[in-house]
Amino acid sequence: MAKPGKRIRALRETVERDAAYPLTEALDRVRQGATAKFDESVEAAINLGVSARRAEQNVRGVAQLPHGTGKTVRVAVFASGDQAEAAREAGADAVGHEDLAERIKQGDLDFQVCIATPASMPLVGQVGRILGPRGLMPNPKLGTVTEDTAEAVRAAKSGQVKFRIDKAGVIHCLIGKASFSREALEDNLNALLDALMRAKPAAAKGQYIRRVSVSSTMGLGVRIERQSLAAIRT
Repeated sequence: MAKPGKRIRALRETVERDAAYPLTEALDRVRQGATAKFDESVEAAINLGVSARRAEQNVRGVAQLPHGTGKTVRVAVFASGDQAEAAREAGADAVGHEDLAERIKQGDLDFQVCIATPASMPLVGQVGRILGPRGLMPNPKLGTVTEDTAEAVRAAKSGQVKFRIDKAGVIHCLIGKASFSREALEDNLNALLDALMRAKPAAAKGQYIRRVSVSSTMGLGVRIERQSLAAIRT
């Protein structure tokens, strides 16, 4: 196994392996350790007390980050008529119906969010095998199947993020950039935790949010003390 580089060794000297830090200190350590030549993303990893193998304990949803993600989000919308025009005025990057489906079939997937009106869903189903594996399939539970295309586009553009539990029972979600202020990252993390609490399955028992860590793209994970997370109510 290759030895860690000088940069990683230096980072390890600033973060104790099994230690948990107060929220503000954890975020400061992540920001200070983001020394790459690009603006590193900051991600939260949240271990949940649910069984990812049981359908009734599946956790997924959306969170609206008050300070955005720091990334430009391209949005495609399946709509026609007034709903299509409203989506364009709201800033959608691609709007169409049969023509949009054809573009997707030809491999044009230059977008990160796909929105559709309920009437467009039969058409969207024709490209479901393309959109589904990429996590782009519109879903009413995520607010991406809607009559209000303009509001959905604005939400996607202004910092809405999707989350879904993985096989290990962990949520991984972007909460901003290392260039964000500590306060902005704190607000975004709390917004994500609030959304996770609202998405708590009725079948979940015991401690729901077990551990929260934050890290930057090229940095180490920093664990956060539970008592410093006001958004965790149970």
